[in-house]
Amino acid sequence: MQPTFVLIHSPSVGPSTWTPVAEQLTAAGCRVRVPSLQHVVAGEPPFWPRIVDAVRDDLGQVPADQRLVLSGHSNAGLFLPSIRSGLDHPVAGSVFVDAALPARTGPTPVAPPELLDFLRPMAVDGMLPRWTDWWDEADVAPMFSDPQMRQKVVAEQPRLPLSYYEQHIPVPDGWDDHPCSYLLFGPPYDDPASEARERGWRVAHLPGAHLHQIVDPAGTARLLLELTVG
Repeated sequence: MQPTFVLIHSPSVGPSTWTPVAEQLTAAGCRVRVPSLQHVVAGEPPFWPRIVDAVRDDLGQVPADQRLVLSGHSNAGLFLPSIRSGLDHPVAGSVFVDAALPARTGPTPVAPPELLDFLRPMAVDGMLPRWTDWWDEADVAPMFSDPQMRQKVVAEQPRLPLSYYEQHIPVPDGWDDHPCSYLLFGPPYDDPASEARERGWRVAHLPGAHLHQIVDPAGTARLLLELTVG
């Protein structure tokens, strides 16, 4: 039996960044879950336990013996070790999709110092603008090929607290007791993809911008299957 794909979006955006891929995987006969993390990054840190709880709660109706493939996009990759360790289901694979990698050991910062230096001047009363508002139009527009999809993705973005990016995420020992792989779209995630190769993981490249999964959901779904099932 094929595993259930659990498509985990970055808390900076919303679940619609995975919806087109979920539709492709479902059409291919896969079971798919797309947990929503839209309302869990609020209040005071630490935020990561609430993210783990949200994913676990979303899987409440999935049989306990059903194997899972965890797929995290962007900074959701940093939460995969904690999610893996917080689940009772067997995990058959983890795929990091144009994603930040957790440290090999010890807690991992969500944002490197240079990103925090970029973000701190934007914060008003501790809250940041929506993610797509950080960048110039010339940077944002290439990530979207469909105006309606852009409107949907932009509208569901939360405003996150600066403290979200200041947090450190634990890396439980033994979390990678299953095959891990990496799907690269393009810069600036070349370095994490190279590190994934150094860790002995399978790496695939589907050239595109950071939200390429909404531009080419069929290609993304195909490579998720190849990396974890094929």
